[in-house]
Amino acid sequence: MEHLGAYTDLVHAAARHQGERPPVKPGPDLRNAIGDVLGFGALPAVPADVRTDRTWSRDGVAVEEVSWSVGYGPRTQAWVLRPGGATGPLPGVVALHSHDGVKAYGKEKIADGPDGSVAETVARMRDQAYGGRAYANALAREGFVVVVPDAFCWSSRRFPLETMPERIRLLGAQSAAAAGDGPEEAYERSARLHEDLVAKYCSVLGTTLAGVVAYEDRVAVAYLRSRPDVAGESVGCVGLSGGGCRSALLQATCDDIGAAVVVGMMSTHAALLDRLVDNHTWMFFPPGLARLCDWPDLAASRAPAPLLVQYDRDDQLFTLDGMKAADAAIAEHYRQACAPEAYVGEFYDGPHKFDVAMQESAFAWLRAQLA
Repeated sequence: MEHLGAYTDLVHAAARHQGERPPVKPGPDLRNAIGDVLGFGALPAVPADVRTDRTWSRDGVAVEEVSWSVGYGPRTQAWVLRPGGATGPLPGVVALHSHDGVKAYGKEKIADGPDGSVAETVARMRDQAYGGRAYANALAREGFVVVVPDAFCWSSRRFPLETMPERIRLLGAQSAAAAGDGPEEAYERSARLHEDLVAKYCSVLGTTLAGVVAYEDRVAVAYLRSRPDVAGESVGCVGLSGGGCRSALLQATCDDIGAAVVVGMMSTHAALLDRLVDNHTWMFFPPGLARLCDWPDLAASRAPAPLLVQYDRDDQLFTLDGMKAADAAIAEHYRQACAPEAYVGEFYDGPHKFDVAMQESAFAWLRAQLA
């Protein structure tokens, strides 16, 4: 079903208006232009007032709950996981939780909390997308120090329902009631509508939702690199879906990322028209980016920095043609950068997911890049 209906021809009119563009080349000029489009690039990405709030160990993983201030809003909570009993520095990875249309939970989607219990919503997401496991814990057991921060608008960084406009609260409640859902889903339905408002505020403030999220993820990178138990001059990042979007943005904007894994979040813009734009977050569509470059160009903008993209052939959020076109575009950027081997594109059968087989491949690739 085409979402623009009688305005489907707007797609072609806009393409004619934009005209032919010269090929995009990765490098400092493109990265600087991407930074200008995203915004929030001038702020120093330094966590303030860092503290450790509690610790626990379970199933071979030692965990710290840490928090810091980014200079606005509530404190960011993050979990830091490492193999229990490990001595000496280990490679570091930022594990980026997904969007899912669920904002009450962030880090909890991919890492286990202190009591080991998992909310029903989170358990369902893990079963559908992650092979039934908390992949951040599995990554830590593989010999990494893993930080899992809450993103802007999620979990500890979410907007409370009472701060949302009455119109949005009412629409969320009505929608949930009509579906027979309770207060938790009413909040999530309101939060989905509220993302549009947050994106508007970002635009008025001269930035973008993608820019704010990427900035806060750079703060998490700075925290991880500051830890004495993290080895090397750079760290990795990995995420599925909205987390894959965050990984691509982080790869494009942070020189301290030595290896990035983007899972289930890669396509050309053209392949999303005119049916699939509505499926995705504002993080995927920072205003102005499409005038500058396509999404694969952003992901490859730091070539030859190592990049792994995992695609699901039956991903319901993308077309296979769009994913193949993105893969070819990224590979070409890396050829232009004289480092074709630094990009790996993997295609897997099945729907939108980051299952155990994909995780194991990503973990091995990260180990090789960060060794």
